[in-house]
Amino acid sequence: MDFAPGPIPDTEPPHDCPRCPRLVTFREQLRAEQPDWWNAPVPAFGDPDGWLCIVGLAPGKNGANRTGRPFTGDYAGDLLFATLAKFGFTRGTYQSRPDDGLTLEGVIICNSVKCLPPENKPTPEEIRACRPFLEGQVDALPKARVFIALGQIAHQSAVKVLGGKLPKCRFAHLAEHRVPDGRMLIDSYHCSRYNTNTGRLTAEMFEAVFARAIALRGA
Repeated sequence: MDFAPGPIPDTEPPHDCPRCPRLVTFREQLRAEQPDWWNAPVPAFGDPDGWLCIVGLAPGKNGANRTGRPFTGDYAGDLLFATLAKFGFTRGTYQSRPDDGLTLEGVIICNSVKCLPPENKPTPEEIRACRPFLEGQVDALPKARVFIALGQIAHQSAVKVLGGKLPKCRFAHLAEHRVPDGRMLIDSYHCSRYNTNTGRLTAEMFEAVFARAIALRGA
């Protein structure tokens, strides 16, 4: 499998990042079980000059942890990239693999946690340990003025990185938060299979988030 390079490589953790012992142990276990997978911190993906930044949670086991590209290879990616295509953010066709030729225009995807956590549940310590990488990536995106947080953990990390205050910025689907320097954060339920299967998030609800982001860009 060909693994795609990240667009802002100087902001990424090392391939064998040692910060989180539990995640390192899990990574080493998967490298032994699946040596052809990426099994490392997953780099950002998209347009470093984009005006929109999507902040996700963490790599999925059979998605980004396998393919080395955010949201690539699992159901969450199917919904996310279909939505991005509908709003004109994609060039090429998403085919669930990192060598499908897909590129993004106007948007970049970053994760709150770079490595795969067991059961998709990072600990608070792991989230804090990885936050400097998200902070560095946001600092490297001076044109990003609108942010979309996918889920509550991404929301909390994004608020802290953007300089907001969590007691004032409460997570809710389609909630909007203006941080002190004027950048905007919009919340969305995560586009996971669980959320869509249970009806917590529909395609229409997800599209409404991106429609609002576009409206805020022009505000």
